[in-house]
Amino acid sequence: MTPRPTLLLVDPAHFDVHYVINPWMRPGDWAADPDGHRQAARASFEALKAALSAAGANVETIPGVPGQPDMVFPANAAIVLDGRAIVARFACPERRGEELPYLEALRGYIPRGLLEEVAIFPEGCFQEGAGDAIWDVNRQLFWAGYGQRSIRAAADEIARFFGRRVVPLELATSRFYHLDTCFCPLSGGEVLFYPPAFTPEALRVIHEHVAPEQRLEASEADAAAFCVNAVNIGRNVVMAKAPAHVRTMLEARGYHVSDVALDPFILSGGGAYCMTLRLDRSSAAAAAR
Repeated sequence: MTPRPTLLLVDPAHFDVHYVINPWMRPGDWAADPDGHRQAARASFEALKAALSAAGANVETIPGVPGQPDMVFPANAAIVLDGRAIVARFACPERRGEELPYLEALRGYIPRGLLEEVAIFPEGCFQEGAGDAIWDVNRQLFWAGYGQRSIRAAADEIARFFGRRVVPLELATSRFYHLDTCFCPLSGGEVLFYPPAFTPEALRVIHEHVAPEQRLEASEADAAAFCVNAVNIGRNVVMAKAPAHVRTMLEARGYHVSDVALDPFILSGGGAYCMTLRLDRSSAAAAAR
């Protein structure tokens, strides 16, 4: 039997939206009803946990840190593969206070055997975790987003640390500021992605590596609903509330879609994948699905 994947989530007690570091963030909307949004965020978080568990995951939850509202998006915290983790260096000053808490939290998993080694990117080498470095088990490579938050040189650091092939993809717009907002490799080998988020050269690279029949193109509505920002566990896909187009496209390929109302977190520019970090990510195909 394939082990249940282990996903890290961060409790939303300290989540809010009071600054703007991406075009989706709407602090004015949050300020209009902060108590209501906090209650909705708690309900959304618990619904996501339940959906992930139902999809086959073990969920680990750690507390956030006061003053670090975006810590609820641990996909940006680190890249993990085969028991080794490298912690992010954030481009935006508002998030740099997350680096040390995440470094300490992930090192706490070493005695439990969930991780073997935890390092951190060199200072000034901006790279924002699994949100910009997505492991593709079928192709045995990392897809690495750059050009918005992460820098191109970080791809070389990822390759050095993990000893794995890294394919850089330049992101074309601040609306899709991390790769995980617009690109999702699936267990069957398909890739769900939003083409306008990429430069022409990045699209050429995607087409070079992904066969036409495996390219699932998300619509503007799909991407704006943060449905490409999805968690794939086997044939299960967990995402924010899904437009009919993306649900139909995935179900036609044999995937089961579970969607969760994540509106409070979308106010900060994050969806289901952003809110998770897989701690047992493995390069072995059988263990990773």
